[in-house]
Amino acid sequence: MPRPVMKNVRKQQLIEATLMSVERFGLNKTTINTISGIAGMSSGIISHYFGGKQGLIQATQKFLLEELKQSLLARTSGKTLTPMARILMIVEANFTDLQRSNAAAKTWLSFWSQAMHDPGLARLQHINSQRLYSNLLFSFKQLLPNMAAINAAKQTAAIIDGFWLRSALSQNPTEEFKQAQTLSKAFIKAVIVQHGEIECQR
Repeated sequence: MPRPVMKNVRKQQLIEATLMSVERFGLNKTTINTISGIAGMSSGIISHYFGGKQGLIQATQKFLLEELKQSLLARTSGKTLTPMARILMIVEANFTDLQRSNAAAKTWLSFWSQAMHDPGLARLQHINSQRLYSNLLFSFKQLLPNMAAINAAKQTAAIIDGFWLRSALSQNPTEEFKQAQTLSKAFIKAVIVQHGEIECQR
C-alpha cells in the first residue's frame, strides 16, 4: 500500500480507536495508551500523526463533523428538492446510525463539556452550530419571511440539539432517538402550517 494511503488508513484507525476509548473510559480517562492499545499501534504514532492526544481528539471531532456534512450531501446532492424536503433531510442527517451510536454519543457529550474549557474544541463546536443554523435558514427563507425564517431556524436547531441530547442521556437511547427525529420533523411542519394560518388570518 502506498505510504500516503497507509498514513490515511492509520489515522482513521486511530480516530475510530479514540471513539471506542471515549465510549469505554470517558474523555478524561482516555489516554494515548488506551487509544494506541485499542488501535494495536505504538503510542508514538499518535504524536507522529497528530502531535499528541489533543490533536487526535480534535481530529476525532472533525471526523464527526465531516460525517454530518457528508450525510446531508448524500441526501441532497444532485436532487431537486422542495425547501421542506431539504429541511427534513437536515434532521435525518443529525440522527444517522453513526451520530446516534453509543460511541459517537458519548464522544459528542464529552466534546460539548470539554469545549467550555478548550478553545480548539469550542471553535469546532461553533462551526457545527453555525453550519446547522445556516443550512436550516437557507431553506426556511424560501418558505417564510426573513424574520420568521431566522426564528424558525434558531428554534429548529435548538429542537434538534435538545432532542439529540435528551436521547443520548436517556435509558433507552435507541427508541428515544427514533422519537426525537419524528418529533423534530413534526415541529418543523407545525411551524410552516402555523405561519400559513397566520397569513390567512391577515
